[in-house]
Amino acid sequence: MIVTTSDLFKIAYGKFAIGAYNINNMEQAIGLFEGNLKAEAPFIIQISKGARKYGGAEMLEAIIRAAENRYPDTIFAVHLDHGDEQTAYDCIESGFYSSVMIDASHESFDENVAITRRVVERAHAKGISVEAELGMLGGVEEDIAVDEKHAMLTDPDEAKAFVEQSGCDSLAVAIGTSHGAYKFSGGQGLHFDRIASIQERLPGFPLVMHGSSSVPQDEVLRINGAGGKLDPSAKGVNEDEFAKAVPLGVTKVNIDTDGRLVWTRVHREFFRDHPDGFDLRKPGTIFMDAYAEFIVAKSEKLLSKGQLDLVRAALQHKTV
Repeated sequence: MIVTTSDLFKIAYGKFAIGAYNINNMEQAIGLFEGNLKAEAPFIIQISKGARKYGGAEMLEAIIRAAENRYPDTIFAVHLDHGDEQTAYDCIESGFYSSVMIDASHESFDENVAITRRVVERAHAKGISVEAELGMLGGVEEDIAVDEKHAMLTDPDEAKAFVEQSGCDSLAVAIGTSHGAYKFSGGQGLHFDRIASIQERLPGFPLVMHGSSSVPQDEVLRINGAGGKLDPSAKGVNEDEFAKAVPLGVTKVNIDTDGRLVWTRVHREFFRDHPDGFDLRKPGTIFMDAYAEFIVAKSEKLLSKGQLDLVRAALQHKTV
């Protein structure tokens, strides 16, 4: 069942964080639904601008609709991840998305506010919520690259002013995480004092952690053992830090890189062990099962495992 992101945030705030996972194809979608159903966890499906270009917006939406019919007991929202202004408008007008993200964090504060405000006005008119970003994470996300020296943590006072002026419904904050392949240059760590300061100024307001993959060492080692050349010293966010961030207002946690590592490990190992193989369905089946188990494990760390009945009851109460 597709629900609004805002409703999920109201239920989850202070209790658990909702895993937000990017998908690009059918195999990821099936693994994602299977895993969250097994974990009895609500979740957010994220579609990026790059995914819309790769698979086609209509194709991805059709896959999600089909999965919704196949797994009627699941509860989830559909979110545009890292959209520019035009992509956000396209998604708002489609009527399919629960929420959109407008990422103008690379602009000046005033321009970020102005762009976000325009998107908010269009989205709210359709009952769609808006995630914005303030502060700059290192790494690469879609077409935006930020090196370490230009990455900067979100200023708590600016966060308060930004939310008040833009009207956004949730805020992605830079608190020590990083995007994509940037993780392969070393370790990450959350700045809990910064999260607490932001929450103090924005009590009850949903905060979002981007770039929150952990880059499991066993995945990296297995990929390299099957012919890969990833940096073996790479580290992402310590998964045990998710639970510590929940009481501080972190309600949504974006995880993408780790899922790509699962995909890479499964396919590298399969074709290493079956050099005569050419049936894409065989590694695809292995991946869907492995990705589902990966989702269950993430749900445990996010404290969202076993929360589906709570979410369902709260949503039913809202409609009575």
